[in-house]
Amino acid sequence: MITVILSSPPEKLRGHLTRWLLEVSPGVYVGRPTARVRDELWELIVSTLTSGRAIMTFPTRSNEQGFEIRVHRSQWEVADFDGISLMRHPVSTAKGSMKAGWSSASRQRAARRRNKAK
Repeated sequence: MITVILSSPPEKLRGHLTRWLLEVSPGVYVGRPTARVRDELWELIVSTLTSGRAIMTFPTRSNEQGFEIRVHRSQWEVADFDGISLMRHPVSTAKGSMKAGWSSASRQRAARRRNKAK
């Protein structure tokens, strides 16, 4: 059984997916197509989805989890940790990506330091 989750799909793509899969909620599709049809559907999703994101999960025997994840145009990425697939959100490592003083606790500590200095 495969699961496809789409955000902001064009109507054309939604209609095509309903030929093969059941739409159980807006943007969420499930079904049991063959591996060939599954791969063709993924190619269609990747080529048709101009904005929005797509995630597909499907069973496989290639890992211990028993399923595989495909992601298209998402902030999250699939990371393999010793044969286990996990979803990872890439962290920006650019200097200054999180400015100092972003939390209320940090602001309170800075205020205390300023008051001590006076």
